[in-house]
Amino acid sequence: MLLFCCPPSSRAAYQCFRALKLINRGCLPSLHISRCASTVSVPRITTHYTIYPRDKDKRWEGVNMERFAEEADVVIVGGGPAGLSAAIRLKQLAAEHNKEIRVCLVEKASQIGAHTLSGACVEPRALEELFPDWKERGAPLNTPVTEDKFGILTEKSRIPVPIIPGLPMVNHGNYIVRLGHFVSWLGEQAEALGVEIYPGYAAAEVLFHEDGSVKGIATNDVGIQKDGAPKATFERGLELHGKVTVFAEGCHGHLAKQMYKKYNLRESCQPQSYGIGLKELWTIDEKKWKPGRVEHTVGWPLDRHTYGGSFLYHLKESEPLVALGFVVGLDYQNPYLNPFREFQRWKHHPTIQPTLEGGTRIAYGARALNEGGLQSIPKLTFPGGVLIGCSPGLMNVPKIKGTHTAMKSGMLASEAIFSQLINENLQSKTKGLHVQEYEENLKKSWVWKELYAVRNIRPSCHSVLGVYGGMIYTGIFYWLLRGMEPWTLKHPGPDFAQLKPAKECTPIEYPKPDGKISFDLLSSVALSGTNHENDQPAHLTLKDDSIPVSRNLALFDGPEQRFCPAASHLPKWHSSHQQTVSPVGLRVYESFPCANTINRLESKPAL
Repeated sequence: MLLFCCPPSSRAAYQCFRALKLINRGCLPSLHISRCASTVSVPRITTHYTIYPRDKDKRWEGVNMERFAEEADVVIVGGGPAGLSAAIRLKQLAAEHNKEIRVCLVEKASQIGAHTLSGACVEPRALEELFPDWKERGAPLNTPVTEDKFGILTEKSRIPVPIIPGLPMVNHGNYIVRLGHFVSWLGEQAEALGVEIYPGYAAAEVLFHEDGSVKGIATNDVGIQKDGAPKATFERGLELHGKVTVFAEGCHGHLAKQMYKKYNLRESCQPQSYGIGLKELWTIDEKKWKPGRVEHTVGWPLDRHTYGGSFLYHLKESEPLVALGFVVGLDYQNPYLNPFREFQRWKHHPTIQPTLEGGTRIAYGARALNEGGLQSIPKLTFPGGVLIGCSPGLMNVPKIKGTHTAMKSGMLASEAIFSQLINENLQSKTKGLHVQEYEENLKKSWVWKELYAVRNIRPSCHSVLGVYGGMIYTGIFYWLLRGMEPWTLKHPGPDFAQLKPAKECTPIEYPKPDGKISFDLLSSVALSGTNHENDQPAHLTLKDDSIPVSRNLALFDGPEQRFCPAASHLPKWHSSHQQTVSPVGLRVYESFPCANTINRLESKPAL
């Protein structure tokens, strides 16, 4: 399969291909492949200007690179619950104090809510603080939780587990929502307050003042060929400058990663741990529809050393809808594991399949999740900027909820930012304001208290008993001590370090999809609402074009052909899907946000 990568005319390429096959059979040590791979001409996959600067590319000579700039008080990157809550709170405070502040928010989706996955169980605490009259305003929280179910699956049966009051999985008082609709509603509230929202503009670059503080962001350039050359339609992005830039990109945002590095924000925290969540939206037989029911499971089809589980939510809408999904921790060990196929296999369990029989799947999507918890939260402030929501990882992992904590973090950030904006006696050391009070206030809030209480649950799953050890720990220590135990467990290390070489693992045989309950990947992607032109640059950037062959394939049998939920990370010799390979390695040298590439389009017109 590598012959498309290495021309047959090359003797070195042939030797490399042969060595790869032998090493995958365990016949050669890995050292041979690394030496062989170094002699092979690696195809140029990456074309991004951060890897190949445009000022050194003759094709860009004479192209007008001037950008139009807009000035604002606060620039917000990301139109999810965190970013919109921050924008709303800023304008609320401005109205309360009779002040004029300009708040600009950029969102990569074509409309607010369009990149937000359907199906979530939301705790309304932060919403009640932001809008005490949210019911009167028509917030689309239509399905209060009426029934909680939790169980451990074996291959053929289900062991019910009682949900004791006080445990994280209790959902009474929460609401099952179509999160895309809720986010769209938040966008309407923000615009009504005067927030300037720019949908369809992805923040592509962070801008800096000469003193090193953040100046703002630049949106993406358009009109670029797949090979990195400008088209006749090329247009430069827009610059948005602000006194403070709020990064609300969501999990593993590419701009936040730059901030981690530039300001050393992760110096005092543990590596972030990630999960991939895959979701589907179904219409089902009305006789099987139980609006308000929430179901969660652990166990089959995953082994005890693979963190993960499922959910099944019955929504109260105009039609009998259920949102179901499967989450897999990306610290799994077997490179042959395929999260998408595990999800499809799970749907055939005897206690799950009957709900779906006779129904119709209408949507599919996936996203990345932060699972590191309190131990993995970086420093949240730096000169000119702050991190909020899922960008730094404020999700409550045992609850599988992050909307309420994301919203509250945005509100707290805005209160601290507004305080500095109206402070006439403020003497800032940098042009970009350093809002350190935000982090201090967050640590005094219920968000920090909540995350602290559950800090040991996820790392407790790394014992010999795996996930079941985590359940025992939760049942004993969390229920009795409510997170007040005088110790804090550590994660074993970054996700990629847990992956074993392919030669140490057994390939997993997955059943073929039946087209009724389970489906193939490409037909699923067709329901995701993602669209890509054939002649556009790859959506992710490889730091090293040789990694997919010399390391990923050689040592781990190309796990990117299995872990990507959209098939968009596959080299062309793996799939007919018209995209190129992404930065994997991401499972090899960095935890990967693969699911960020296929966030479900969940807008009102779409469904």
